Amino acid sequence: MGWSPGLFLLILFCYIPMPGVILAFKDYSPRDGIFGSAWMHPWYKNFEFFFKSDTARTVTMNTILYNLIEGVTVTVCSIALAIMFFELKNKYASGFYKGAILLPTFLSWIVIQYIFYSLLSPDRGIVNHILAYFGKAPLEWYSNPTYWRVILPLAYLWKNVGYYSVFYIAAIAGINTDYYEAAQLDGANKWQQILHITLPLLRPTVIILCLLWVGKIFSGGFGDWNGFMNITNDSSLLYSASDVIDTYVYRALKKMNDYGMSTAVGLYQSVVGFFMVLLSNFIIKKIDPDSAMF
Repeated sequence: MGWSPGLFLLILFCYIPMPGVILAFKDYSPRDGIFGSAWMHPWYKNFEFFFKSDTARTVTMNTILYNLIEGVTVTVCSIALAIMFFELKNKYASGFYKGAILLPTFLSWIVIQYIFYSLLSPDRGIVNHILAYFGKAPLEWYSNPTYWRVILPLAYLWKNVGYYSVFYIAAIAGINTDYYEAAQLDGANKWQQILHITLPLLRPTVIILCLLWVGKIFSGGFGDWNGFMNITNDSSLLYSASDVIDTYVYRALKKMNDYGMSTAVGLYQSVVGFFMVLLSNFIIKKIDPDSAMF
């Protein structure tokens, strides 16, 4: 069957490793292995490293804040792009724009790091040269965390908006054209068609994607957060703005080699995300049962 390879990869990477979560409650020893290592006493000791650290609150708030900002901006911009592409009747121009907006999705964060450094480098950056041209003092981008609270969400938006717009383009393409023809006969303009036909019929897709986003609001995928580390050159001066749960645990794991601690934080993120999906779906089910995920 066509879905068999996907199901196999899902089981291989998502379900078979799940017994490894017991590391969160064990004093892991590579010699004894996952199942042979002694149980931790008290059982919550692996969780203490994160929750008792001075930076736990900062990285938790950064994680939630960035995920909320990115969720809203990516959703709004993806829907706007999808509608614009749908209204663009020139197929050659449409193909060019779709390729251009999707290109950043396929760029690695290492490449994006070089792009941003060429823009923001203190001495050779394009932005500082432009500021100097207008008589402004150059900015120290890599030593001021305030700038990066805006730059990081913009970088994520630029890289991922094309990917998410594909979902909405597909959803719009599935809308019956009879609705638009009937609206045109009634004298509705383009904006009215978008407001009263396109957006309401996109609501189920928006809700499903937002529910999936809620599930990762405490993590978001280490690939993107690792990209944030690259963009900021992992500068300790910017940790107050760039550090999130994943990057904090990653650095702690590199320094301490404490697999139990990293597993404990990963379990904490997964459990919180799971219950947030259940809660969000429950609320949506009460408001609009047809739009709920389950």
